[in-house]
Amino acid sequence: MVAPRAPAPTETRRNPPMDTDSGFYSIIDYTVDGHGTQRELVAAFAEIQERWVRFHPGYRSARFHVSTDGTRVYNIVRWDSETAYRDFVATSDTEGRMAAIQAALDGLSGQAEPRMSGPPTYTVVREIGPGPRPTDPS
Repeated sequence: MVAPRAPAPTETRRNPPMDTDSGFYSIIDYTVDGHGTQRELVAAFAEIQERWVRFHPGYRSARFHVSTDGTRVYNIVRWDSETAYRDFVATSDTEGRMAAIQAALDGLSGQAEPRMSGPPTYTVVREIGPGPRPTDPS
């Protein structure tokens, strides 16, 4: 078996193509008081996604991220576009959904505090994928 050779300094490698992410995101951020509250909040918010959000046109997914130290929960909701998200906001039962969110927060055994300071909406502007280690130009 022959080991692969290292590229010569003048060779270039192309990075693998990255998916073009044209999605629109709502990123919900909560501070919580421990791993138990993380689990409860994720379960409650997953139910809210299933009951109030997932069937709206343009909804792609909701991903829940929890910090390893038990202090944060992120709910990253992906939409096809900003238009799809805005249509959801305009046509959904916002009052009912907000009441469900408040009931979920009130039902937690621990504390959870929102950390959003304005509309929690984002687009992807840049993504760096895997590729070769840069070579020193000198």
